[in-house]
Amino acid sequence: MKLLWTVSCFLVLMIVDCHSYLVFPLKMSSAMAKERWRLIPVNVPQRQEGGGLSLALEPGAQINFLAMVDNLQGDSGRGYYLEMLIGTPPQKLNILVDTGSSNFAVAGAPDPDITTYFDTTKSSTYRALDIDVSVQYSQGSWEGVLGMDVIAVHKGLAGNITINIATILESEDFFLPGINWQGILGLAYNTLSKPSSTIETFFDSLVRQEKIPNIFSLQMCGVGQPVAGSGTNRGSLVLGGIEPSLYTGEIWYTPIKEEWYYQVEVLKLEVGGRNLNLDCTMYNADKAIVDSGTTLLRLPQKVFDAVVNAIIHLSLIQDFTDGFWTGSQLACWDKTETPWPYFPDLSIYLRDINTSRSFRLTIQPQMYLQPMLTMYESWKCYRFGISPSSNALVIGAIVMEGFYVIFDRAEKRVGFAVSSCSEVSGSPVSLISGPFITKDVSSNCISTSPLHEPILWIISYTLMSICGLILITLILLLLLPQQQQQQQHSLEGVNDASSLVRHRWK
Repeated sequence: MKLLWTVSCFLVLMIVDCHSYLVFPLKMSSAMAKERWRLIPVNVPQRQEGGGLSLALEPGAQINFLAMVDNLQGDSGRGYYLEMLIGTPPQKLNILVDTGSSNFAVAGAPDPDITTYFDTTKSSTYRALDIDVSVQYSQGSWEGVLGMDVIAVHKGLAGNITINIATILESEDFFLPGINWQGILGLAYNTLSKPSSTIETFFDSLVRQEKIPNIFSLQMCGVGQPVAGSGTNRGSLVLGGIEPSLYTGEIWYTPIKEEWYYQVEVLKLEVGGRNLNLDCTMYNADKAIVDSGTTLLRLPQKVFDAVVNAIIHLSLIQDFTDGFWTGSQLACWDKTETPWPYFPDLSIYLRDINTSRSFRLTIQPQMYLQPMLTMYESWKCYRFGISPSSNALVIGAIVMEGFYVIFDRAEKRVGFAVSSCSEVSGSPVSLISGPFITKDVSSNCISTSPLHEPILWIISYTLMSICGLILITLILLLLLPQQQQQQQHSLEGVNDASSLVRHRWK
């Protein structure tokens, strides 16, 4: 499962031997009496590749938006989860919130890494659909069967709605040690639903049955907190609207380029205020998406390399080894020190709904340097929160934690505002600014539009098959006159079998 390798990273950190430290000076000074920072090697497995609306209902209504504030718990490393009640009588499970997939799935059998699961035999309202389903994520996968049952959200959704539920019977690297959730809530479009796009998603069912606006918003409050720590951070998933107390300033919107993932258009990146000067299509190869189920900011390899080189060039510390940038080492400072002054800000430019303009999301080092818990009391260690990707730019949880993100499906746009909880030591660590003119950027930074919708693949293969049959028929028709001429010159050689063949082609 994407984002869950951080849990195993944390477990490894607890047993790292102090003699394996690589020690470098923080800054050269004759007055320095002790080491100020160091690198700790860790065995981290590399991941696999896989408008201003505010709504509130009267008391007693089926959906209460104010009650949805602080209905999430978690962190960027293990994910943010929502408490749900499933079946009749209700069974309580914690469900991971994931804007990068579309299936609603819960554990349907015991697993050594989870404490509970949904027992369909104990629910009088469960209805089996007898449809097998399997989902592969960038890390982790599961297999199960599809059914239907009623659910309620503990905070905000008073009544029951009937939804499609996949019960997970087998999984690999999906449930991992240290997590506190037993299922996943995919909030992307039905295009990504498995086994087919005809499976109605959780949110589509909610909109249809409860008649709420086709919009939800998300706040995750883990900035500056240790990844995979012993505690949990709060967050809010507001289904059907926007809660003004969760953000400051105004909301900036960028168009959804295609309704599968929440695909947006990135125009450029800056490190320390300096443009990377890359072709904008490189940022969107082959897509740029907003995904709460991915821990890090993931960048296409060439973009990642350019960002790292720019940070090294601008940083006051240039002695880091490759291990820090690739995630196999942590950088540790004395607890009296903080690394923030030594690293530059990072900015992502998104196209505005007015396509001739853009706006800028800026995150400070307090966001992309993630605190990690270790067994050493005198040191505070950090992980580099940016990683390379082979197939996408992913605005993951470490960026989303700085912003209140609105997924306005009705207007086909994603909104960003500065989150009310995006602070470290009382100071904001994220910023939105704009508008900026885009005359120096291509009018279209998405070079291709591959077929993502399953039905389009079916149509494509069908058309290819028809063209193939037509081509074969034409070839046979071209060869037929030659065959007939040969048969006319040697009639005495024609037998019953060849006559049948000849007549079939007349």
